[in-house]
Amino acid sequence: MNKKTVISKINPLYLKGIAHRGLHNDELTENSLGAFKNAIKHNFAFEFDIHLSKDNELIICHDANLKRVTGKEGIIEELTLKEIKENYNFKNGEQVPTFKEVLELVKENNNHPIVIELKVYKGNFKKLTKKVNEVLSEFKGTKNMFIISFDPRALLKVKKLKIVTGLLVCKEHPFFFNCRHFFDSVDIDYDMLDLKKVRRYQKKHFLNTWTVNSLEKLEHSVNLVDALTFERIEVDKVRNIIK
Repeated sequence: MNKKTVISKINPLYLKGIAHRGLHNDELTENSLGAFKNAIKHNFAFEFDIHLSKDNELIICHDANLKRVTGKEGIIEELTLKEIKENYNFKNGEQVPTFKEVLELVKENNNHPIVIELKVYKGNFKKLTKKVNEVLSEFKGTKNMFIISFDPRALLKVKKLKIVTGLLVCKEHPFFFNCRHFFDSVDIDYDMLDLKKVRRYQKKHFLNTWTVNSLEKLEHSVNLVDALTFERIEVDKVRNIIK
């Protein structure tokens, strides 16, 4: 899909900066409802990660292991929703949210634009995407969702939703960039931005970069991409640089 077509299919707010794992800070834990509400309050699209629990529920967290954000060991894919809700809280006291809870928040706020990262665990892309397709069936073709993943197989499984997709490519596995033409866009590791093949791609295709976490990176990347995912930068500075 060419750049012009992608831009026509997405909410323009995506072009103004995407809050990575919500607009989080020292008080608001990443991927928490509080961080998502903060992004909505400041009118930024926000990104989050979804995993599939043991009992087939979609859970919001970056890592499969809950330890980093809750202080307690536990693999999401090996736990039920009930076990997670009863035994794990983010370090700021909030519960680990479900995808359904985030969608309810989004609906309450005029279908605020979001970026959904599919987190595949031990090859469970079929089960994960089956549940995602089921939950998102009523949102088919929306301009207010963007689906990304490092796993090309997962993205291929959600194409029937007609929601714009982005293939995540990191510097540790640059060969996945070769799969770029199967998807609507590429979401590239910031450290790969200056590669000639990436710059050539961006001339005709939609390119996002992650994670922009300093003013220096923001100023460097803003003219090299169509959208960017940021964190830990003052929102006024993000707005002033992204015109």
